Amino acid sequence: MNAKQIGINQQMWRRAGVKLLQAAALALVVTLAMPARAADERAIKSRVAPVYPELAKRMKISGVVRVEATVDADGKVTDAKTISGNRMLGAAAEEAVRKWKYAPGPASTVQVDVNFAQ
Repeated sequence: MNAKQIGINQQMWRRAGVKLLQAAALALVVTLAMPARAADERAIKSRVAPVYPELAKRMKISGVVRVEATVDADGKVTDAKTISGNRMLGAAAEEAVRKWKYAPGPASTVQVDVNFAQ
């Protein structure tokens, strides 16, 4: 092997090592960014149906609203905010989810879907 081949071989290994480190860093970031799934499986003890907004009903607006709810250790919803869905339905969905009760457990954040169908 001549000096030129050795230099190219070292450069190839260096690039492969950099790419491997980049892939490992990306995997770590993605893993840390993902929420824990155990919180999403918290049992709902009582569920309150949302009040369909009159204007949305007249305009025949329907769909699913995804709400993120913060639940304390006693199972009471302390905060709710709309993540996705029709804005006209979002406030009604949040109001309903705030009245839900969950099984006691560690404080957590859960995502729930509220369906509005006519």
